[in-house]
Amino acid sequence: MTAPKTSWVNSANDGQTHFPLQNLPYGIFSTTGGAARVGVAIGNQIVDLAALDDAGLMPTAAKGAFAASSLNRFIALGKPVWTDVRARLTALLSADDQRLSGNVALRDKALVPMSAATLHLPVDIPGYTDFYSSREHATNVGRMFRDPENALLPNWLEIPIGYNGRASSVVVSGTALHRPNGQIKLPNEARPIFSPCRKLDYELEMAFIVGKPSNLGEPVSTGDAPAHMFGLVILNDWSARDIQQWEYVPLGPFNSKSFGTSISPWVVTMDALEPFRRENPAQSPEPLPYLQQQGQNAYDIDLEVALQPAGATAASTVCRTNFKAMYWTMAQQLAHHTVSGCNVRIGDLMGSGTISGTTSDSCGSLLETTRNGAEPVTLADGAKRGFLEDGDTVTMTGWCQGEGYRVGFGEVTGKILPAR
Repeated sequence: MTAPKTSWVNSANDGQTHFPLQNLPYGIFSTTGGAARVGVAIGNQIVDLAALDDAGLMPTAAKGAFAASSLNRFIALGKPVWTDVRARLTALLSADDQRLSGNVALRDKALVPMSAATLHLPVDIPGYTDFYSSREHATNVGRMFRDPENALLPNWLEIPIGYNGRASSVVVSGTALHRPNGQIKLPNEARPIFSPCRKLDYELEMAFIVGKPSNLGEPVSTGDAPAHMFGLVILNDWSARDIQQWEYVPLGPFNSKSFGTSISPWVVTMDALEPFRRENPAQSPEPLPYLQQQGQNAYDIDLEVALQPAGATAASTVCRTNFKAMYWTMAQQLAHHTVSGCNVRIGDLMGSGTISGTTSDSCGSLLETTRNGAEPVTLADGAKRGFLEDGDTVTMTGWCQGEGYRVGFGEVTGKILPAR
């Protein structure tokens, strides 16, 4: 682990904040009467990078990239510029640097309390892909709906399963979503009915944002894949289980997933996550050559999910798990995604699939935790949930634990509104 560093922003030094000097995640924010622009989180503050750029404190290669309503322009400048900007910000925010801390007028302009800011979707997302890469999750679901002794389909251990989702309905944390309507096939009924979803669920995921495009017809290898990743967010892939059960054969999820996908507002860079790389889980059978990988491609990220009913005074933690146990790594996901010749673009969002562990309290969905609603979970106020009810708020959070500091993702929250 890197040695802890301190910032002159005092709230960045308490050891519990998700946004210490070692993190510096990027996001898009606005203030009352101001345009949306690029910021970096530090403690309980946001650094306005457009203001620093105007003051001549940002690298010249990034000139003009921060007065923008998405990160795409900055991301397109490439990894050498990302590295230079991160190094400059680390220096400017360090306790022993006076260039910003000693300039009262600029400091007051460039530092914005998070409580005074509105956070926006951090990137323009050209495409969204969702994978299915947790062996525990796939096994849990397979046991519920298929022969428990053959929970995994034959292809699951050979390829990172995925589907192309709907980018237009990806929303930033804090956006409320209406319960979706759709076709539901009830037991012992000959035909489906049209109804609001009765089995609404969350799915705890991580997602990487593509930072380097690829050309049509040119696969990205597992070795080159990390160079195509800008950073990670937490993702809630809301799921209408009853709609999904009826529609997914033979082509997969459609309306059951496309009504909304929530992501956290701060993008934690791969550079910030570098100290938390871990060995990949063992894979058997040995993957085909294009999926074989070298080095450490798993990441040690603690994750939690909390559920709070309308009117409840507190949220109840219903899941604790870790991203490092994912069977298929992000490098393998990108390699498989592009092996056909499919190109990727800056801002593409690649969801991991539901992240689950081996115990009931480490399952990343209510479908698993409650065994399809048969064993409801009891919340702190005594309420029970098989699936989500109107008014429920789901909050997901995650962090990497360093020595005396955390590199965190903040939160992704969403409230369920009644169907229209």
